[in-house]
Amino acid sequence: MWNKAIELSSKSHPGPVVHISDNPMDEGKLLIGFESGTVVLWDLKSKKADYRYTYDEAIHSVAWHHEGKQFICSHSDGTLTIWNVRSPAKPVQTITPHGKQLKDGKKPEPCKPILKVEFKTTRSGEPFIILSGGLSYDTVGRRPCLTVMHGKSTAVLEMDYSIVDFLTLCETPYPNDFQEPYAVVVLLEKDLVLIDLAQNGYPIFENPYPLSIHESPVTCCEYFADCPVDLIPALYSVGARQKRQGYSKKEWPINGGNWGLGAQSYPEIIITGHADGSVKFWDASAITLQVLYKLKTSKVFEKSRNKDDRPNTDIVDEDPYAIQIISWCPESRMLCIAGVSAHVIIYRFSKQEVITEVIPMLEVRLLYEINDVETPEGEQPPPLPTPVGGSNPQPIPPQSHPSTSSSSSDGLRDNVPCLKVKNSPLKQSPGYQTELVIQLVWVGGEPPQQITSLAVNSSYGLVVFGNCNGIAMVDYLQKAVLLNLGTIELYGSNDPYRREPRSPRKSRQPSGAGLCDISEGTVVPEDRCKSPTSGSSSPHNSDDEQKMNNFIEKVKTKSRKFSKMVANDIAKMSRKLSLPTDLKPDLDVKDNSFSRSRSSSVTSIDKESREAISALHFCETFTRKTDSSPSPCLWVGTTLGTVLVIALNLPPGGEQRLLQPVIVSPSGTILRLKGAILRMAFLDTTGCLIPPAYEPWREHNVPEEKDEKEKLKKRRPVSVSPSSSQEISENQYAVICSEKQAKVISLPTQNCAYKQNITETSFVLRGDIVALSNSICLACFCANGHIMTFSLPSLRPLLDVYYLPLTNMRIARTFCFTNNGQALYLVSPTEIQRLTYSQETCENLQEMLGELFTPVETPEAPNRGFFKGLFGGGAQSLDREELFGESSSGKASRSLAQHIPGPGGIEGVKGAASGVVGELARARLALDERGQKLGDLEERTAAMLSSAESFSKHAHEIMLKYKDKKWYQF
Repeated sequence: MWNKAIELSSKSHPGPVVHISDNPMDEGKLLIGFESGTVVLWDLKSKKADYRYTYDEAIHSVAWHHEGKQFICSHSDGTLTIWNVRSPAKPVQTITPHGKQLKDGKKPEPCKPILKVEFKTTRSGEPFIILSGGLSYDTVGRRPCLTVMHGKSTAVLEMDYSIVDFLTLCETPYPNDFQEPYAVVVLLEKDLVLIDLAQNGYPIFENPYPLSIHESPVTCCEYFADCPVDLIPALYSVGARQKRQGYSKKEWPINGGNWGLGAQSYPEIIITGHADGSVKFWDASAITLQVLYKLKTSKVFEKSRNKDDRPNTDIVDEDPYAIQIISWCPESRMLCIAGVSAHVIIYRFSKQEVITEVIPMLEVRLLYEINDVETPEGEQPPPLPTPVGGSNPQPIPPQSHPSTSSSSSDGLRDNVPCLKVKNSPLKQSPGYQTELVIQLVWVGGEPPQQITSLAVNSSYGLVVFGNCNGIAMVDYLQKAVLLNLGTIELYGSNDPYRREPRSPRKSRQPSGAGLCDISEGTVVPEDRCKSPTSGSSSPHNSDDEQKMNNFIEKVKTKSRKFSKMVANDIAKMSRKLSLPTDLKPDLDVKDNSFSRSRSSSVTSIDKESREAISALHFCETFTRKTDSSPSPCLWVGTTLGTVLVIALNLPPGGEQRLLQPVIVSPSGTILRLKGAILRMAFLDTTGCLIPPAYEPWREHNVPEEKDEKEKLKKRRPVSVSPSSSQEISENQYAVICSEKQAKVISLPTQNCAYKQNITETSFVLRGDIVALSNSICLACFCANGHIMTFSLPSLRPLLDVYYLPLTNMRIARTFCFTNNGQALYLVSPTEIQRLTYSQETCENLQEMLGELFTPVETPEAPNRGFFKGLFGGGAQSLDREELFGESSSGKASRSLAQHIPGPGGIEGVKGAASGVVGELARARLALDERGQKLGDLEERTAAMLSSAESFSKHAHEIMLKYKDKKWYQF
C-alpha cells in the first residue's frame, strides 16, 4: 500500500512508481522512486520504510553508486540530486548540468527534464554520470543530446534522432563492484549508436550493421541474385575507402550470437535509389544486409543556393536529384540511372581515382503534339504523341556545356535543362565514375516529361530511354544522340491507329506553343497569336497586342499556381486512399516519398495517359520474318500494348567502333498484347534464357600495353547463351509480359506459340523472367495481391498464392523478383521486406537464421574482503522465496495477482521462445554441469575409499600389535 511506504498519516498520493531497485550491497533493501519526488528505502525483512527522501521536483530516474551508500536522482527541472542513504534530510549535492549559474546564490534557471541518468564508478578515477535530456530552454532547435560528466569535464554529444533509451556497457555484470564503463549504447528512433568512453572526445564506434537504409527516403530499388562472385569484393573494396574519419579505433564491442550457415551460397545484391540522389549497394547474401558502397549522383550538378537561383527546377517541388529508375549490368558493371528532373547519368566502374576536367553532357529535346486516336476496332484509347515540326528530326549534336539559351523569341523557356551541370573539374573517387550526363530540356515553355523506362547495354555501348513523348537512344562511347523519335514515328506505315488532327482552335503553334496553350486556361485565335516580329501583318496595333500578351501571361501564371495546388492535393489524397483494383498503374498515383515531381501545367494529368514507353530490351534476335540469322536490336514496349523492334547496325569493335556511326532503323515489326508491356526476354530452342550481350569489365583508367590493345580489337561482344550459335540461328522464343497477359512468340516466324491471360479483373504490377531450380519461369505480382508463376516457354501455371493486397503505390513501384525464388519490396518508408517463393529456401530458413543468444561463462563475483565481512560491509544476499513464499508469508489474498504456469511449465515457455538451437545449447550446458558434478562425486568417492583403506590398515596393525599380549600386560 502506497501510504505505508510514504507515511500512514499521509493523504496525498505520491504518483506512479518510476523506479524500483535493490541496494547493490544488500538485497533486502529496496529503493522505490515515486514520480512526485519521494524516494523510499524499504526493508523487505521488517516490511517498513527505513528512510524517506523528498525533493520538490518530479523524479524521472534513479541510479545507485556501487557501494550502496549513495544514489542519484534526475528531475523534471533539469537537476541531479545525490543522496547519502543515511542522510534523508537533504541531498548531499545538487547539480544542474546545463543550467546557467546565477549570482547571489540564486537557483539556476530551470532546464528541460533529465529523462534518464546512470552512475558508474572506476577504480582509478572519477565516476561517470551519463544522462539524456536536461538542455536549457533557450536552445531552440537543438538536436537531442547525451551528456557525459566525468570529473570536472562535461561532454555534450548531439544525436541525429530522438533518444529512446541508453545503456552503459561495463566490465562486470555485478552492481556491487567497480563498473569500469567502456561504452554507451544509445537507442535512437531510427538508429543505434555506440560511444567509446575510453578515448578522448568520446568517438562513436563504426556501425557494422545497416541501420540507416532510410537515411534519405528510398525512391526505387532493384534486386540481383546469383551475381558474379567478384562483384561484392569489388564493391566492398571501393566502399571501404569511403569510410568517414573520426570513428573509434576499437572493434564493435557487441559480439553475441552466431551467423547462420545456410545452403544458399550465391551472392545477392540490393541497389536502392534515394530522394537525395544517392545510390546504395547492399550485400544481401543469405539473410545478412550489409552496405557495400554509396554513390552520390548529385555531385555532377551545381547546387542551388537559394530559390531565386533555381528557376528551371519548377517540375519538382523538392528533391530534384531523386532516383526513379536504375539499370545495371552486373557483368560489365555499367550503371545507368534516371532521375526525377528528366536526367540520365551513365557510370563506369573503376578502381582508380580520376579528375574529369569537363563532364560530358548531351541535351535532348523530346516534346510532341497530341492528336486524336481511333483504334481499328472503334475503341477510343488515350491520345498519342505526334511530332512538332518535321517527321524526320535530325540527331542532336553533343554539347559539352549546358545550353545558355534560356528563352525563346516569345519569352518562354526553351532548350534549358532542369539541372545545371558543373563547369569545374570533378574529382572522382574509386568506384562508379560519370561517363555521360543526358538531360531532357524545356521546349517552348513546356518542361520535359519524366523518364518512364531505361536500358543500357555495355556490348553495344548504347543507352536508351523513353517517356510519354517518345524515345531517345544515345551512343555513350561516341557521345552522340542516335535516335530521337515520337512513338508514332516508330510505327511508320504500319500504324494500327487512324490518327486525325484536332481542330485548328485546339492545335498549337510550334513557335508560340505557350500562347495558344489550352491547358493554361486560355484560347486565343490564331491570328492574334502571331508575333509582330514574325513578318506577318497583325490586325491590331502593338499596344493592344502587348496588353493581350500581358493578360495571357497573368492568366497562365495563375493557372500554373492553381494546377500545382491541384496536383499537390491529388498527391496528398492518393496517399490516404487505398488503390482500387481497377486503377491502371500508368495513372501514377504519387506517393510523397517516391515521386515528388509535379508538372507546372494541368496537361501533366493528360500526359500521364499518353502512349508512353514502358519496356526496353537489348538483344541479338530476329528483327523481321525474313531474317536468317539474329542481329543486334532493341525491343520497345508501350503502355498501349504494342511491341516494336528497332534494328541496330553496329560497326566493328576496337577503334572503328569509336569512329564509324551506329545505324539505327525501325524494322517494321509490330506485335500487340492487351495492357501495358512490362517485361521482355528471349529463350533458345531448349528453353534456356538468352541474356543480352555484354562487355566483360576491365579497368579503363589504366593504359593498356600493345598486346592488350590487339586483344581488345579482336574481342567480340560476349553472349552468354547456354546453347550454341547453330541452335540460335534455327529458332528463338520471345517472352512478352503485359499487365493483362503473357505471350511466347516463335521467331523469326512471329507466330504465337503460347498465350496465357494472367488476370481479367486486376492487372500485373511487376513481371520478371527469373531462373529457379535449373529452369526459367515468369513471376508476376498482381494488384489484387496474388503472386503467380508460369513455366516457360509453355506458360503453364505453377503457383498462385494470395500474398499482399496493394495498399499504396510504394509497394507497386518497388516490388521486384529475382533469381532463385527471391523477391523484394519496400513495405514502409523505412523497411525493406524480402520474401521467397522457393521451397529450398523455406526448408533451410531455420539454419539461415542462426542464433541470437549464445551461452557464455559468468565472470567471477567480486571477492568479499575479510574486514568487510567482519563489519558487515559486504554484499548481503537474501532468499526471497523464503521471505515471500507461502511457507513464511502464508497464502496471498484473492485480490493479488497470482502466477499460473502454462502447459509445460517454464521449460515449455523457454523452449517455445528459443527454439531447437537454444534447447540444444541448454542441454549441452546441462550435460557439462552434470559431467562436472559426476566428476566431483567420483573424486569424493575415491578419497573416501582411500581413507577407508588407510583406516583398515591402521586397525589391522593395532590388532597385530596387541594380539599375543595377556590382559595383565596392558
